[in-house]
Amino acid sequence: MRTSKLVTHHSQAFSFTRRAMVLGWVQGGVAALLAGRMGWLAIAENEHYRLLAESNRVQLTIIPPRRGWMIDRYGRPIAINRTDFRVDLIPNRLHDADRVIAELARLLELPPDEVDRIREDLASAADYQPVQVAANLSYEKFAAVSLRVPDLPGVMPASGTTRYYPTGAAVGQLIGYVGPASAADYEKTHNPLLVTPGFKVGKDGLERTLEYWVRGKPGAKRSEVTAHGKLVRDLTTRPETSGHVVKLTVDIGLQEYAARRLGNASGSAVVIDTQTGGILTMASMPSYDPNSFSDGISHAEWDMLSQNDHLPLMNKVLQGLYPPGSTVKPMVALALLRAGIKPDQTVTCTGQYRVGNGFFHCWRRHGHGTVDMKRAISQSCDIYFYTMARAIGIDAIAPVARALGLGQSFPLPFTTQRYGTVPDSAWKLRKYKSEWSVYDTVNATIGQGYMLANPLQLAIMATRIASGREISPRLIVNRRNDPQGGALAIDPAHLDLVRDAMHAVVNAGGTAGSARLQVPGVELAGKTGTAQVRRITMAERGSGVLHDAALPFKMRDHSLFIGYAPFGDPRYACAVVLEHSGHIVTAAPIARDILTFLYDPTRALDTLAKLEKDWGGDVGARMRSDAAAWQAAKLAAAPTPPDTPE
Repeated sequence: MRTSKLVTHHSQAFSFTRRAMVLGWVQGGVAALLAGRMGWLAIAENEHYRLLAESNRVQLTIIPPRRGWMIDRYGRPIAINRTDFRVDLIPNRLHDADRVIAELARLLELPPDEVDRIREDLASAADYQPVQVAANLSYEKFAAVSLRVPDLPGVMPASGTTRYYPTGAAVGQLIGYVGPASAADYEKTHNPLLVTPGFKVGKDGLERTLEYWVRGKPGAKRSEVTAHGKLVRDLTTRPETSGHVVKLTVDIGLQEYAARRLGNASGSAVVIDTQTGGILTMASMPSYDPNSFSDGISHAEWDMLSQNDHLPLMNKVLQGLYPPGSTVKPMVALALLRAGIKPDQTVTCTGQYRVGNGFFHCWRRHGHGTVDMKRAISQSCDIYFYTMARAIGIDAIAPVARALGLGQSFPLPFTTQRYGTVPDSAWKLRKYKSEWSVYDTVNATIGQGYMLANPLQLAIMATRIASGREISPRLIVNRRNDPQGGALAIDPAHLDLVRDAMHAVVNAGGTAGSARLQVPGVELAGKTGTAQVRRITMAERGSGVLHDAALPFKMRDHSLFIGYAPFGDPRYACAVVLEHSGHIVTAAPIARDILTFLYDPTRALDTLAKLEKDWGGDVGARMRSDAAAWQAAKLAAAPTPPDTPE
């Protein structure tokens, strides 16, 4: 019994020691793990947690850059920035959306449709994407919201700059507009600048294609805040870098005039400097006001624009395709001369021309009698061109059309252009798997059938005829003396013959007498055109349907005009297209007035004032005052071409 007791005490002592050692090892291991973890956090993860702690104490705010201005050839503003007070909502910070929106509606006096728009935008926005509540606020309303920010989580009032277009709708299709970046834009780059409240990107026109040139670089501001986000003090600020200024070849005075002269018509006008290729105006009407889009367009306004049959959302200069009509007759005449047709060869026009079992008609029902090439152009005799073009064929005409710019693309800063068609026998065989016919030639020779062109191409055709050089259009003033095209592969004597005929179109009893300039010493040469949009029956032709304004809009013919001035020393070329205007001469007076503005703004504005009085508009003192300043700027710049690189 004694030995047993001794063994038991010994065993118990040993067992206790072993348990103590195990516990000690466990405690030591835990201590080592804790020490290791603390070391890891203190050394390896030091930077990470320092930044987290810093982010709790310091708030980093991105400062959106100011967009670079767009200015015209004389330095006048086209797209600029102005101070803007705005309020946005950040969805992932918004706790009680109904209460916050109701309070903002009360403070900002928002109409019900705007409240509905905010709710819809919130429902479709990503958590990180700011939703605009209101922009261009008065300082009083902005201050009222700013004072209540602590009670309105998710509300972000901000002051900054917003895009502004002084001439409004006159530059809508040319410049485009800006708007908040979409969720898709952010997902592509995950650039935090894109979701910064108040930051906008180019959405259309030059604002879109020149985005990375005019955007600039963002700045940043570090501010010390409390745990509840209350500002303690500003620490450091890195200023933003504004975007580059873009100087365009456009004359903004002429651009606004052309847009207003087109008025309520659906159409476009282009003017090109024949010495440099600079586009002076590119007006497409009706248009939209880019200021409305930049500020946030309503659903009602968007529906009105998108459903309008005059297509205000389309840049007709680059995207509108039309049969060029008789404006191609000077081009066809050059092809005839190249093929060996003599300018004094005559054709007897009786008013109709037989092809197979059918008849093609001249626009003058009873014909023009005996006509040579000059008279055929000046009087726009269809029968002459039917006869002569049939003799040489389409494959002799198409190369000249392409040489003058039809069917061609040009390197302009736009994402969408449509280039039309210059058909020939190989084109038809490739596209339709059928042979070219005489009917096709007769149609094409007066700019109908398969032939299609946009207004810019028509203006380039006029420019190349006037200058005799392979001029290409440009829209941005650069700092290099880029070559402006070599001589056309066309006999200069042939060009002189055609120019003389185009002079007669306007000044010697031709079809465009209404386009004669009332500017002393300046004569305009040009060519009218009418493009049919449907086949006209004999009964309709006899009833005068071509000029019936009562016809539905889409059934009326297009009116076109190309021209250049001054006749003896060409400096400006133009093209005007009026959609479904229904009359041959409606485009010509518009071209006349637009070119008159370049020489005598006062006279041009007087004409516009009379027209706008009938339309219910008003030229106003501002435009007259601006015109006087614009004319002074031109005179000051007269010794050198306005868009010569500085």
